[in-house]
Amino acid sequence: MSAEAATDTAPPADDLIQPFTIEASGLHGRLVRLGPALDTPLRAQDYPAPVARLLGEAIALVAGLSGGLKFDGVFSLQARGDGPVRMLVADVTTEGGVRGYADVQGTPPGDAAAAPMPRLLGAGCLAFTVDQGPDTERYQGIVAIEGATLAECVHHYFRQSTQFTAAVRLACGRDAAGRWRGGALVLQRLPEDEDPMRRDDGEEAWRNALAMMASCTEAELCDPALTPHAVLYRLFHETGVRVFRPHPLTFACTCSPARMEVAVAMLSEAEIAAMTVDGKIVVTCQFCNAELVLGGDALARLEGRRGDAHI
Repeated sequence: MSAEAATDTAPPADDLIQPFTIEASGLHGRLVRLGPALDTPLRAQDYPAPVARLLGEAIALVAGLSGGLKFDGVFSLQARGDGPVRMLVADVTTEGGVRGYADVQGTPPGDAAAAPMPRLLGAGCLAFTVDQGPDTERYQGIVAIEGATLAECVHHYFRQSTQFTAAVRLACGRDAAGRWRGGALVLQRLPEDEDPMRRDDGEEAWRNALAMMASCTEAELCDPALTPHAVLYRLFHETGVRVFRPHPLTFACTCSPARMEVAVAMLSEAEIAAMTVDGKIVVTCQFCNAELVLGGDALARLEGRRGDAHI
């Protein structure tokens, strides 16, 4: 294994995207390892275990896919369905801030872990969005939820895409101390070469890489004692693997008291009345569970904002 921009210090083992290439074929990939950046949002909402695992996989997935995109903003995954989980959202910023939440409206079935997508989300759709700000055009790809797992649904999405081919392996679980950990392995294929001989060679290299990738276990993706470099060496040392400078990840929620106040100010009088209890409104962030209590002068100030908005 060779490394680019090596340093005298050991590379971090958690909360990172580790880019790599398989030297024999030139295939690109990213290994994602999540520790505290995943444990924080999953613990904040105390989700049922199958929901937390699915959300953890989604956060690892967007981090892994983002490493192959050129964007300046936010890359997100959103799944909507008619099952107990009505919405699942995970996103990552260019700077490496990750977050996610699940809107749980019912009790997940006991066997949800065996087929989380149909049993948690039901029938619905999966959307990937690149949002680079208000003055740019958003890119969005949407596909129906088809598959028992999130990885299967993503592979269905890739089969509909004409831009590139990719394969993923996802994992999320608790360690011995009960902390949530997650990981993702993403392998991306370059556009087909026009030369038939090179195209055949590329097809064989892709199949071989997929076979090696399939041997990666969920435990290996999440094991804190196994570094990302060690995982990649185990998988691809026979064909050679080159690693590059990792990109750090961190849990980063964008909520703030000002944003929460703006959200309440946009509600109707009936909605505000329904939320008001004992002269106060409690606003809770869906991503980090932070609370903001609005009452007295704060509510009067919001009423003034709503009046200005109606002028």
